[in-house]
Parts: sequence; structure tokens; C-alpha cells
Amino acid sequence: MVETATDIGTGTTARAEDLHREYGRGAAAVRALRGVSVAFAPGTFTAVMGPSGSGKTTLLHCLAGMDRPTRGAVWWGGTEVSRLPERRLAALRRSRVGFVFQAFNLMPAMTVAQNIELPGRLSGERPDRGRVLDALARVGLAGRERHRPGQLSGGQQQRVAIARALVSRPPLLFADEPTGALDRATGHEILALLRAGVDEDGGTCVMVTHDPVAAGYADRVLLLADGVVVDELDRPTAAQVGECLSRLGGGGL
Repeated sequence: MVETATDIGTGTTARAEDLHREYGRGAAAVRALRGVSVAFAPGTFTAVMGPSGSGKTTLLHCLAGMDRPTRGAVWWGGTEVSRLPERRLAALRRSRVGFVFQAFNLMPAMTVAQNIELPGRLSGERPDRGRVLDALARVGLAGRERHRPGQLSGGQQQRVAIARALVSRPPLLFADEPTGALDRATGHEILALLRAGVDEDGGTCVMVTHDPVAAGYADRVLLLADGVVVDELDRPTAAQVGECLSRLGGGGL
């Protein structure tokens, strides 16, 4: 049974049940996920890692409602989102889920403030200027609301992307290699912001990364290989993560 969207609120658990995702058909079919069942509790930060082609990005996209599983189910709280019609899913995703893209995905012709307001506008909501300015202050960009993305550094653009994802304080936040294009110092600042969103707002954050140091900010690390979860580490050190990845055949993107 598909529950109503109102079942999704603060303290939301995201979970996958027997998740399969195949691309193509017949002998050429690629099985990206092979029966993954996993849950992400409120107030937790989980890193998903594995070799190239392990299925980690596919899992993230299915969990975030950006891709449909071939079989199995994805739930946000009491709502089985994998069965929702596309229009309902898109509206729910815009209002209840934050997503941080590695490539920022900012609109170059819009100001920083307009980029942050965009998901709300697409949902038919009136922008709250105070909330936008507060989100910018949280990511260290107070006073930059009238700048355009081209006037900012890569690290600053990623901060805008995070402010956009956090402005509505969504119960679910997904991040795809959020530090992959950043220098080490800026990367640590971005990870600290994601960590703060979990600790201060009680949200659920799931991040795909290839970096053992980045994974050290998480409460838990899930390791995937060939489309299945093969290991789980609780609050591991970067060295422990690196050792596990080496056994699996590298970090990979």
C-alpha cells in the first residue's frame, strides 16, 4: 500500500527493500543492484563506498527517487516512493529531499539567492528571504546572495549547492561525491557542514564518496561490490576504510 506524502516529516527513515536495478535486456543487461536491503535512521550520516561499478551511485539515485528500481521498494518514512506516479514523486522530492551534486548544478544566469530559492519555486512555494539568507550564513557565504555562480570559486559554488539542499531543512539529504572536485581544506569544510546538518537538525544524510577521509565524517560506512552490500563499518578510521577498499579492489568513482 502506498501511504500519503504527509507521512514524511522530521525524523524520517529512508530504506530500500530487496532493491534490484538492471539496465538493458538479455545478454547485454547490466545488473547494477542485486537485492540490496538497507535502512538509514534519522540523525545519522552514512557513507556509501565501493569500487567503480559497484552500484553505489545507482543506490543513491534510487534512494533519492531520481531513478526507479527494476524490482524492490524504496521508502521514505511511511511512503513507498518507488510506486508513486512521477509527478507526485517529483513534487515530494523537491519539498522533502535535499540533493548535493558533485557538479554543483547551479543556474549560471541566476544569482546565488535565486539558485537557492529555485526548488521551492518549482514546488509552487513563495521564497522565504530570511531562510535563504540564513542558509547562506550557515555555509559561510553571508553577503553573497547577489553574486552569480561564475563570480564564485569552486568551493563557494559547492557551498551554494549545499545551502540550496539545506534551505528547507529536508528530513532526507543525499550527496553524490560532494567533495570530489574540491581541494582538501574546502572538502573538510563541506563535510563539516553535512555533519552539522545531521547533528543540529536531526536529518538523515547518505553520501557516496571514494575518499576514506571523507567517510571518516560518517557514523557508518556501507561497502558495495557487484551490486550488493558486502560489509558495514561503524565509525571507522580512514585507515580502516582504506584497508577494506583495498581488499575490494580500490575506491573507484
